Amino acid sequence: MADKYVIRVTAGPDYDIDNHTVVPVNAPETVKVSTAHGDVELNVRIQDYAGLPRNSPSTSPYFSLEPHKTSNDRYSIAIRFTPKNPDGGDGGGISGGDLQFGNDFDHPIRDKLPPGFSYAMNIVKWWIDPGLDGDAYADEPYLYGPGLSSFNALHVGQGEHDPAKGGLVVEEGGDEAGLEARRAVGAPDTAKERMKWALKQDAKSRWVYEHGRTYCFDFFNPYLDFNDFALRLPGFTLPIMKYWDGQPLSSDGKPTHKPKRSHTLRYVLRNRSTADTYLVVLFTLYLKEDVNEDGSLKDAALKATKEDKEMARESGKISSSSGASGQEEEKGNNSKHEEDYEEARKHFEKLGVSKSHDDAAAPAAENDDDVD
Repeated sequence: MADKYVIRVTAGPDYDIDNHTVVPVNAPETVKVSTAHGDVELNVRIQDYAGLPRNSPSTSPYFSLEPHKTSNDRYSIAIRFTPKNPDGGDGGGISGGDLQFGNDFDHPIRDKLPPGFSYAMNIVKWWIDPGLDGDAYADEPYLYGPGLSSFNALHVGQGEHDPAKGGLVVEEGGDEAGLEARRAVGAPDTAKERMKWALKQDAKSRWVYEHGRTYCFDFFNPYLDFNDFALRLPGFTLPIMKYWDGQPLSSDGKPTHKPKRSHTLRYVLRNRSTADTYLVVLFTLYLKEDVNEDGSLKDAALKATKEDKEMARESGKISSSSGASGQEEEKGNNSKHEEDYEEARKHFEKLGVSKSHDDAAAPAAENDDDVD
């Protein structure tokens, strides 16, 4: 059933998709997001990508770099982040324990989780990120980790942006001032040792993401495959299409059993203490029949996106006063989506990419029953 869907990536400052921009996956140019709390630049790369916008590059030079080539990494979320004091003052910052990165949902997924999920989570925590914390069985499930121990690469400073290497290239370390700041709090020079060091409460307390200073992060691994939508862990493979997102719920909280026309996986950069969001990245699957040939969304996909937004609003992640109302809102949203696609499509035409992905598809799941 995975071959019936096509993926689209968007990013914005909050959970409201109407405030998001379509991310040109595998393009070297960054998507920029700015709020009173911080400035963000973003690159998303996915190996063997066959999603939206149409004619997106299927790969990036990034995957030919080490350590990604040897590790066979499948995706990367690279971030350049400058936290700001919302009050406009100088000094202060975000503690190492408060800046979190991870996933959350607006509705329960416990009834969708497969047998052995707890075992899989233990593998993730042991093998990938011991700092992860969350509750997949809660009414609003989440899985966050302190960025200090979760990010595979952390650079204190502006870092490097090189189109020939795929855009943002984050190497562990920092500029001269950044290296000095790292060593002042006892942070090790290597990524592996820094991630281990960051698990200690004392380390998270000593580290501060200073307002006005720029930091670069890269989150990558070879375990999540966006082409067949599977999580491949050592000794354990989970076909996530079935568990990607829960079914819509009725007013009494019970599943409606109607098949969803979209499924969303959400990554969030947030502040644990204040609940402020700095960046929200959505990986959304749409039925291919709900997407026009030019990559824009048909009414059915727009309706599914609106339903997802309403769930986020009901969970309190979106203000009830956010956005317009009624036909004015729908008209404005459709216009914005069309503008996004037109801009992205022109971008890829400038790159000289001509291969069409209209008929491209991720490999189907082994069993159609893996998708509800």
